[in-house]
Amino acid sequence: MSEGDKVYRFLKNVALGPLVELTFHPWIEGMANIPSQGSAIVASNHLSFSDSIFLPIAFPRKITFLAKAEYFNAPGIKCKATAAFFSGVGQVPVDRTGGNAGTAAIATGVRLLREGHLLGIYPEGTRSPDGRLYRGKTGVARMALEARVPVIPCAVINTDKVQPVGRTRPNFNVDVGVRIGEPLD
Repeated sequence: MSEGDKVYRFLKNVALGPLVELTFHPWIEGMANIPSQGSAIVASNHLSFSDSIFLPIAFPRKITFLAKAEYFNAPGIKCKATAAFFSGVGQVPVDRTGGNAGTAAIATGVRLLREGHLLGIYPEGTRSPDGRLYRGKTGVARMALEARVPVIPCAVINTDKVQPVGRTRPNFNVDVGVRIGEPLD
């Protein structure tokens, strides 16, 4: 078991998972759609920073996410803590400056898929500013076709109300959920 896997399991099973369960009581639909083994891409809407907490807690298997590079290289103490968290749980930085900048992240995603991992991605490439679903980028299709894996559509519900954009402290009286759809090939 890698160091990242140990950190991930600690956060999910000891530190964050029980706290999230106790505080928010998130509901989950479609657990039967998660493969018990093998590769798949988990493609979800993205409403809040907290999506990257609720989704991994909802899934019984580790999800490695493609995360914006700014989480890994921004200055300041808070950003250093965020970078340590994301690195510790094995997240992959994505350069979102456009053009071929994301090619390395896509190659890493394909490698992870070929190794049997679940790969999480927010196809829109950023958080929704108003809760609506916007047009996705092509990275999901490119990775699914190249690695020959299914895509599991997923929706997080009300995480934008837990932690609205610009707010650092969460709201606690929110009904949060995760809907997991049937895998697509």
